[in-house]
Amino acid sequence: MASSVAGPYPLPESKFDLSTYWGRVRHCSEISDPFMLLTTEKQLKEARNIISSYRRGELKDTTPKFWKAKKQLDSTVHPDTGETVLLPFRMSCCVLSNLVVTAGMLTPGLGTAGTIFWQWANQSLNVAINSANANKSHPMSTLQLVSNYGMAVTASCGVAVGLNKLVPRLQHLSSNSKLILGRLVPFAAVVSAGIINVFLMRGGEIRKGIAVYDKNGDEVGKSKKAAFLAVGETAMSRVINATPIMVVPPLLLMRLQKGVLKGKSLGVQTLANLGLILGTSLVVLPFALGVFPQYQKIDVHKLEDHLKNQKDQNGDIIDKVWFNRGI
Repeated sequence: MASSVAGPYPLPESKFDLSTYWGRVRHCSEISDPFMLLTTEKQLKEARNIISSYRRGELKDTTPKFWKAKKQLDSTVHPDTGETVLLPFRMSCCVLSNLVVTAGMLTPGLGTAGTIFWQWANQSLNVAINSANANKSHPMSTLQLVSNYGMAVTASCGVAVGLNKLVPRLQHLSSNSKLILGRLVPFAAVVSAGIINVFLMRGGEIRKGIAVYDKNGDEVGKSKKAAFLAVGETAMSRVINATPIMVVPPLLLMRLQKGVLKGKSLGVQTLANLGLILGTSLVVLPFALGVFPQYQKIDVHKLEDHLKNQKDQNGDIIDKVWFNRGI
């Protein structure tokens, strides 16, 4: 993000009002804009120069060029490390990265092997996205990454396979009800495993705490309570994002298969399914990301005692601190 560029003058968080949900949705729609994937290293370098000149006080106004540079950095660079996030795991690539995996999970008639494969693929992608976009106060070791990855995949596959075996045994349900429930099994697996995934991949933040900062951007200390809030909200945003994507397309596809898609080839039905998933994902992602602010302000009295009664560089008592939730 642009905030990773150093300088004495603070940056405006956004050209939108982030204290409102609609403002955060509009801001997140820029961060998740797929066209930002076309940003080149040369453009990133130019963007850093523009933001740097503003932070040094050389650029006085927030011009359209400034906002474009900020958008490029916000959608491409990690706010804690200043490093470029690997392309498939950026929020601007989230919809495209998930498209094939989601389509695979929603394919009707998957056997046990197919279910396990697509849940493994989904959790592998989730691990990569969660790791790439997490708060970097405590980088995860390779051993921790591999261990947490294994537990997340095991949980996902266990839920998916278990539910797939359970639904046909529900004798009191009609065949149509069983069909609907069968289409919704991937949703239950994705939601439950997604929550586990976030907490496993970011458990180190909860155990050790994340950095909190004063209004000047100076670190005040580490907070486990802020970390739990950050990880919990991120897990909830994953559920909010997954729910319409995993529920709406399969139900719409069932309706279309009884109408305009009836008798159509598998290829046409697959394209229709991909179109439904893509459209739903593009609409939903900014709304899910915007539910909770990425940079949050919190009263120090809600955090640990060691963060209270501290003073900033101006000698004022710090009553509020900020932290990066991750995304």
